[in-house]
Amino acid sequence: MTECPPTTPHAPALPAPPDPPDPPAPPPERARTRAQPPRQAELAAFLRAKRARLRPEEVGLPDGPRRRTPGLRRQEVAQLAAVSVEWYVRLEQGRVGTPGGAVLDALAEALRLTPDEHRHLHRIARGETPVRPPTAAPLPRVRDSLRQLLDGIPLFPAYLTDHRLDVLAHNAAARALFGPEFGTGATDNTARMLFLDPATRTTQLDWSRVARETVGHLRTAAARHPADPRLGALLAELRLRSSDFALWWDDHTVLERSSGTKRVAHPEAGPLRLHYDILTTGDHHLFTLTPADPATDRALRRLVTAHTTDTAPGATVRPITAA
Repeated sequence: MTECPPTTPHAPALPAPPDPPDPPAPPPERARTRAQPPRQAELAAFLRAKRARLRPEEVGLPDGPRRRTPGLRRQEVAQLAAVSVEWYVRLEQGRVGTPGGAVLDALAEALRLTPDEHRHLHRIARGETPVRPPTAAPLPRVRDSLRQLLDGIPLFPAYLTDHRLDVLAHNAAARALFGPEFGTGATDNTARMLFLDPATRTTQLDWSRVARETVGHLRTAAARHPADPRLGALLAELRLRSSDFALWWDDHTVLERSSGTKRVAHPEAGPLRLHYDILTTGDHHLFTLTPADPATDRALRRLVTAHTTDTAPGATVRPITAA
């Protein structure tokens, strides 16, 4: 408020002038972006600009009525990239940490970025060029039927991966089990998460067996996809950073796992004994986790219920990974 001029003992105080009107508030999204680090703000602005230039018919979507702004809607980009609307909105607001490389590749494909734009997206988001050349085959799309299947399994954690174990989508129960950031940043690939994340190694009580199974899966994938540069980069990273992975890779273990049981020490739910089943459909692997005993059934139900009661519609599917 503007201060009144000082008064003297012999003169009555002048009335204070009215407060000047407040300046108009900036749009909420712009205000949030300005408060973010420069890299996050630049990424958010870049995504908004590229979304605005695309017409729905260019990506195979109907135009539909009441399209008040040019370009795609946020939920349309999220659908094309197989991420949740909630997560993508936060990304455009500069409220997400460092997205994983697989997520950026999916966004580049959804937004029809040019090779130069694809590389720029990785530079501003992660400070590096993409591992997968922009001319390589696009990431497999998650079919609507598979997304509906994930959402239709409310009590049991389930998620989809490709042959590299990059997680493409998951349901709310998986997020409850693996954590709210599951599938983003350092956890965008289950093999990387299993071998390079200390917390995951601590909570996986059968870590050695599950880890060796993962090595066998990746060796089988490498034989089937010998020219996949992103898979090659992942294998090189794991061999360099994990002595266990390097040792087991060199013994030429080959395994196509489809089911099993593992024990998890969950920080909130306590000890869990879980069956896992892996179903292959086209380019995707569907991982499901179900309780192996009554105590785990009760604990898992409590955990999932506690973490999904307030889940907004459309927030159950997002990019992820976990072994």
